[in-house]
Amino acid sequence: MTEPTTIKGRDRDAILQSLRAGVVPRRGQQHIQVGRKRELAVLMEDVDRIADGGSAIRFVIGAFGSGKTFFLNLVCSVGLERKLVVVHADLSPDRRLHSTSGQARSLFAELMQSMSTRSKPEGGSLPGVIERFATSAVKEAKERSLEPVAVIHERMVSLSEMVGGYDFSHVVECYWRGHDTGDEQLKSNAVRWLRGEFSTKTDARKALGVRTIVDDTNVYDHLKLVARFVRLAGYGGLLVCLDELVNLYKMAHGHARNTNYEQILRILNDVLQGSAEGVGFLFGGTPEFLTDTRRGLYSYPALQSRLAENTFATDGRVDHSGPVLRLSNLTPEDMYVLLINLRRVYASGEETRYSLPDEALQAFMKHCSERIGDAYFRTPRNTIKEFVSLLAVLDQNRGTDWTDLIARIEVVPETNPDVEPLPEDAEEGDRPPAAGAPATSGAREASDDDNLASFRL
Repeated sequence: MTEPTTIKGRDRDAILQSLRAGVVPRRGQQHIQVGRKRELAVLMEDVDRIADGGSAIRFVIGAFGSGKTFFLNLVCSVGLERKLVVVHADLSPDRRLHSTSGQARSLFAELMQSMSTRSKPEGGSLPGVIERFATSAVKEAKERSLEPVAVIHERMVSLSEMVGGYDFSHVVECYWRGHDTGDEQLKSNAVRWLRGEFSTKTDARKALGVRTIVDDTNVYDHLKLVARFVRLAGYGGLLVCLDELVNLYKMAHGHARNTNYEQILRILNDVLQGSAEGVGFLFGGTPEFLTDTRRGLYSYPALQSRLAENTFATDGRVDHSGPVLRLSNLTPEDMYVLLINLRRVYASGEETRYSLPDEALQAFMKHCSERIGDAYFRTPRNTIKEFVSLLAVLDQNRGTDWTDLIARIEVVPETNPDVEPLPEDAEEGDRPPAAGAPATSGAREASDDDNLASFRL
């Protein structure tokens, strides 16, 4: 692919500011993408399958700081170009797949808030998707000399067959009525319901006349409804990207962890059996999250059997047909190309503005190698941060000798905090004993699966 001669200032600033802070840029990834062509090709096939009405699921596994979040964002960008609707969220202590205290509904609300389309990649596209559906229904109604509500109701019949589909269809019709009559409050209530922002059924019934809401028990069912709806609106399908699943691995309570793993198993079964249509799931996690037999996905036997990797894929042989996709490590050559790309981005694509010669890039890589070994290109987050900081200093202090600066760079290897559990969860059934209560062996076993048969003072 021919490199662009210039880079938009908006893309340049987004890339540099994000990398300087150690986070992944949400735009302009194509300017700095290197390596992992085979993995990207496999995910592009998944995107095409979703656009054709199929389904896909991938567990993207990579070491801490190896670039898996960047890879996931790149795949999401490809999905937008293929006319998919993309929703994205990071799991956290307040957002998870299953809970009894609102964390699952919070995850759904975050996903709906992040909804992106090709025309609005920055998020907040849910009202636009509904408008597109309503506009196409009005056009069809004029062609058939019918009322728009009749066409909307006719199109939504397929949703009524799904769990929660009747109320979902009714809320979409409420949005249309609000649009048709100029009732902005009714439109706002409809969008709130679709985003999962109603916390009680009583409020939803008063506002929209429906008896259900998005709650902790039906998040996945509503994701399937959204996937069907966006296809009715003229999009290819829905791509759901969930990153930082290591937060499930870090949960202290075994029961809470297993209930979340059960939701993952349900999604996995639906996709592998072909029960889901026009929807794809991307899960991002670390190797510990996948293979740890005490707290990872492999601690759940049904998931371990389904996610077990091909025993023949050894000695450099790979198999990308399964749901688990392990990211290959970047090579020193990939890292060199990445530094070249970063230099070009910093100079907005103008070669005359380069502040470092090619030999400086080689000297920088040699210095990093001497400091932390091959970790500088296998987990390159800190390496990239230091290089962007070096470019910033040279750009703002013209005449500075780059050889002196490189010698003073302190590159440290990535540390993985994922092995530490999160603070005690407050989910019902997982709470620690009340103050003053005796610490029995049963209470200890409920708090964590520590493999102790008994506990005695």
